[in-house]
Amino acid sequence: AQQRVRTPSPGVLPPPAPPAVQGQVDASRRTAIVTAAQKVAPAVVSVNVVRRETVQPRSMWEGFFVTPGTREVEGLGSGFVIREDGLILTNEHVVRGATQVVVTIADGRQLEAEVIGVDDVTDLALLRVKADSALAVVTMGSSSDLLIGEWVVAIGNPFGFLLSNPEPAVTAGVVSGLGRNIIQNAGERGFYLDMIQTDASINPGNSGGPLVNALGHVIGVNSSIISQSGGSEGLGFAIPINRARKVAADLLASHRVRRAWVGLDVEPADSNRWGHSTRVRIAHIATGSPAAAAGLRSGAIVLSAAGRPVRTALDWEGRLLDSRVGEPLEVVVSEGNSPRTVQLVPRDLPSMAAERVRALDGFELITLTAGIRAERGLDSDHGAVIVALPDDARDLGMREGDLIIEINRNPVRTAEDAATQLRRSSGRGPVRVIFERAGQYASISFYVS
Repeated sequence: AQQRVRTPSPGVLPPPAPPAVQGQVDASRRTAIVTAAQKVAPAVVSVNVVRRETVQPRSMWEGFFVTPGTREVEGLGSGFVIREDGLILTNEHVVRGATQVVVTIADGRQLEAEVIGVDDVTDLALLRVKADSALAVVTMGSSSDLLIGEWVVAIGNPFGFLLSNPEPAVTAGVVSGLGRNIIQNAGERGFYLDMIQTDASINPGNSGGPLVNALGHVIGVNSSIISQSGGSEGLGFAIPINRARKVAADLLASHRVRRAWVGLDVEPADSNRWGHSTRVRIAHIATGSPAAAAGLRSGAIVLSAAGRPVRTALDWEGRLLDSRVGEPLEVVVSEGNSPRTVQLVPRDLPSMAAERVRALDGFELITLTAGIRAERGLDSDHGAVIVALPDDARDLGMREGDLIIEINRNPVRTAEDAATQLRRSSGRGPVRVIFERAGQYASISFYVS
């Protein structure tokens, strides 16, 4: 029999799928990725900041149009709630230099945030907001058992207030690599060590948001990308959550991070035809350090630390970055053809334990010692290390870590020497300071008011 095919009238839409079919489709759509995103998204926040920046002409031509001074600029990033009473984890570079921080939570409320502490070495910051009720929190996972190829979700607020709704954006991908060491371009923050690589899109504004596994557990803090265009190109990097948890605990307890020190420096042991090293050896042992107490000697090859191989100097720094003061660090070295395992018990950095001397308002110094010299790789054997300084001095070009060795042609032996000379110079004309930075010597002149 001939069947007649009925066509719908023009302008009439087809009916929706039957309920039974719709239910089957809905079940297949609700994947582990969807569930993970829904579980974490309520605890993800937008971080909006206002900071002051110094404006200086970059050329004589710009000098005709640009007036030197400061201006207020806005920035944005992401973060996530780690405790229901308002503790929030984000990136240090998101809140760097901020004069005001406002957090927008998932329901649209905007809350003033206090910066509890920052750590520029790990690029992490801890904030606190006061809310009328308990906030949604993330579930912390572990970054010690990640699998290359497993599904992950990056969550954040890439556009901040440019979007009318406060709900975060979600991108999916996989763990592309582990233990990545990234060297930033000149003028940027330096190194990112032992990072998680992912191809989940991390766009500007996503910094500080969580990287989540398929269980809905946070396993990293989205932090940086490698990009030629400025947008995501599938090369995103996150700080392992085990490190972030340790840093957050230190910032909450004392507003600073206790950095492990063993008094051991390494250098490339050999290199291939492209100049890449595959092994490192001990270059220097600080007198009286944990490494010296363990009997380690210069020239020994470092094979592994904390149960993980060490192939480059950055590998070693990454293992040390995740070590804790007072907790043994297992290091395997090779002297000749015989491997040896030693237990190093890290101490606080010598510069952290040193007495601080206040020289001027916001200016703090410590006396250079043998331990601090070894810690910071300085050449000079005397001077005062800058450990804190005001924005005015920073604008002049001075930095934390600079070693002052001479003021107005007078040698500086201790922090007290430098403080006394700086105080005496107040209102008496220009001050000329000679200092060491990264093995180079420079001078700067300024007035003390």
